Amino acid sequence: MANEGGLAGVVAGKTTIATVGKEGVGLTYRGYSIEDLAGNATFEEVAYLLLYGELPTVAQLADYKNTLKASRGLPDRLKTVLEQIPKDAHPMDVLRTGCSALGTIEPEGHDRDGLMIANRLIGCFGSMLMYWYHVATTGVRIEVETDDDSVAAHFLRLLHQKDPDEMAIRMMDVSLILYAEHEFNASTFTARIITSTLSDFYSAVTGAIGALRGPLHGGANEKAMELIEQFSNPDDAEKAVMEMLGNKVKIMGFGHRVYRIADPRSEIIQGWAKTFSEAVGDPVIYPVSERIHAVMKREKNMFPNLDFYSASAYHFVGIPTDMFTPLFVMSRITGWAAHILEQRADNRLIRPGADYVGPDPRTLVPIEQRG
Repeated sequence: MANEGGLAGVVAGKTTIATVGKEGVGLTYRGYSIEDLAGNATFEEVAYLLLYGELPTVAQLADYKNTLKASRGLPDRLKTVLEQIPKDAHPMDVLRTGCSALGTIEPEGHDRDGLMIANRLIGCFGSMLMYWYHVATTGVRIEVETDDDSVAAHFLRLLHQKDPDEMAIRMMDVSLILYAEHEFNASTFTARIITSTLSDFYSAVTGAIGALRGPLHGGANEKAMELIEQFSNPDDAEKAVMEMLGNKVKIMGFGHRVYRIADPRSEIIQGWAKTFSEAVGDPVIYPVSERIHAVMKREKNMFPNLDFYSASAYHFVGIPTDMFTPLFVMSRITGWAAHILEQRADNRLIRPGADYVGPDPRTLVPIEQRG
């Protein structure tokens, strides 16, 4: 198959986990539409679906939530590592380092398999991030084990150190569902490549976090928020975006490598951004976002992807901008884990070829003759 650049259009393998962009728009997790899952399921149900192949029964979900709750604690040696990370470090670097460090403290082995590690990371990524955050910003070593019933509530409680708002919990839960899985994207493919070498689970996840850190992948939501926050009204936003387009500056949060008509996740998270905007009486952030969306549609016929309205939705519940992509990690670990396990089940080393475009064959001239 012809390569459009960056492996676009190249089929790199088979998967039973997700479909992306069927007829330019759809997204399913193991056969269930993203609209159905976001509207009727919880993140814990979706995590179970991705890892175990089917939605859980009531009893299975209760047991699974208990498994995740029991995975929230951090070993003292990991806390020591987290405490050494500078306060100006990017939170993505904190999760990358924390994941790698945990892999040395609780290594994969005969008594700790891939599923156990996956659930451990789902349970404790929020704990890692929040423990470092509070030590770095206030010097307080917070307790990270809570009895909250969901990953979303656990994170919000640790972040704000108070009972989380129910509407905020549900928005976060939906957001985690939307970000959970997306087929052979850059970070997932990175995880599968590392897995194909027969490396360990933590190495695959650490590599995936590194891939997700880039603004052309997971970091787009942070860049979108940085853009939106520059403006005090929609008219200023339109003027500036028009200038950026005239200068061929990339506007983050628009378009997608797979979707051609729309990102099915975007409308869902936009609804939540609008709901929170109205709830808090926001006169700027959401109206500016809508105007940028309108300009991009009018001028470039480009649609917002999940990252664009996620930025304002997260902002409204008090999440610092540099934590937007780490939240992506807390969700996508479910998809990464499912792909790691799938790769292991039918493994073959992933080693693509390349078209050589360098110099023609030439003869080496001894150094003393080169002048």
